[in-house]
Amino acid sequence: MTDRRSGAAPEAERGPGVPGREGLPVIAQPPETRKQKLAKAALISVWMVFLGAPVRDLGAGDHSGAAVAGGVAGLLAFVVGYMALVFRHTAVPLPPRSVATLLGTLYGLGLLLSLTLGDAWLVLFVYVAVAAGAVLPVRQAVSVVIGVVVALAAVGTDFGARPWWGVWTSFIIPVVLGGYALMSARRTVRTLRELREARAAVARLAANEERLRLARDLHDLLGHSLSVITLKSELAGRMLPGDPGRAAEQVADIEQVSRQALVDVREAVSGYRRPTLPVELAGARTALAAAGIAADLPAHDSAPAGPRPWERLPAEQEAALAWALREAVTNVVRHSGASRCTVTLDPAPADARADARAEGAGEGSGAVTLTVRDDGSGPAGTGHGSGLDGLRERLTGAGGTLETSAGERGGFTLRATVPSVP
Repeated sequence: MTDRRSGAAPEAERGPGVPGREGLPVIAQPPETRKQKLAKAALISVWMVFLGAPVRDLGAGDHSGAAVAGGVAGLLAFVVGYMALVFRHTAVPLPPRSVATLLGTLYGLGLLLSLTLGDAWLVLFVYVAVAAGAVLPVRQAVSVVIGVVVALAAVGTDFGARPWWGVWTSFIIPVVLGGYALMSARRTVRTLRELREARAAVARLAANEERLRLARDLHDLLGHSLSVITLKSELAGRMLPGDPGRAAEQVADIEQVSRQALVDVREAVSGYRRPTLPVELAGARTALAAAGIAADLPAHDSAPAGPRPWERLPAEQEAALAWALREAVTNVVRHSGASRCTVTLDPAPADARADARAEGAGEGSGAVTLTVRDDGSGPAGTGHGSGLDGLRERLTGAGGTLETSAGERGGFTLRATVPSVP
């Protein structure tokens, strides 16, 4: 069985182009191939066009040779530090100390170059704000942006000697907007990653639940069918020397049971298996008769005086009782050593109806109880097993309960109750 949603996996297990990566901006995805690295570098580098003002200032001839050399070195160092933060940290996070060192270096270079080379270099502070918004938590990023605004206001106005309006419109507003935009983008990326991880966790849980369902169905289906096949095979073997006609009938029954088991397994794997009480009662009668156990079961072929209490059960609740009947009869045939088995289907007593209402059924709703009793050897061990545990899970999922106990006169009693509304 393959669960289509079970393909989700943690990000570290994914390859390039795996569907779990969609929804994240390219800048936020760890590049895994050369093509992805080039695409991410190009996306980040395109914003370097706004460094045209410092480049033009260096080529304008207004500075000495030493100043130009220092400006070129400072600009290269700034670009390398910025790319290290935005390219590397958004892919593989750097240690907090390295992030703080790089941001401090960018801030210091922006302050030094704008103080020594002029207003054209104030644009570097925009990159500092953007880098802070991209790599820092919101509170720390806000503090850095405020520090950048203060530096811009001081340097851009020559510490109050010039009007502030030009600096405000040209640099401070872009700094605030850029920092806020990257902080919002970083939060969005983090939310998308959390949603993707949650989706992967849900897919894993769904796959586990589907595996448990399949294991439970196969146990219930094959346990019952193989028990009937074994009993009929033994019976046919005993009849074969003296009564080959009756032995052939048993062999035909074995073929029919095995074919039906194959159909049931296929339906269980496909998720469409929903047994019904009439079918399971007929199967129980056949299995008990093959084992030589006298059976007292509700008759579905006779007209009752009124509607049977289980006829109005929803499909899920009826299926849960049908599984309970199959598991109980299989245990009687295989383990009890009983000579008689009694199966009843009746309206639940008042305390069971109260439990059904507590599970969410309406005040006027009732419940139906399946009781399977035998006069065999009685319970052994703790009363738990893979079959009973799986059955208890089924009934719980249908809003019902399961009780097992020793019979009043020996033997074993199984009682399953489900509400008559979903």
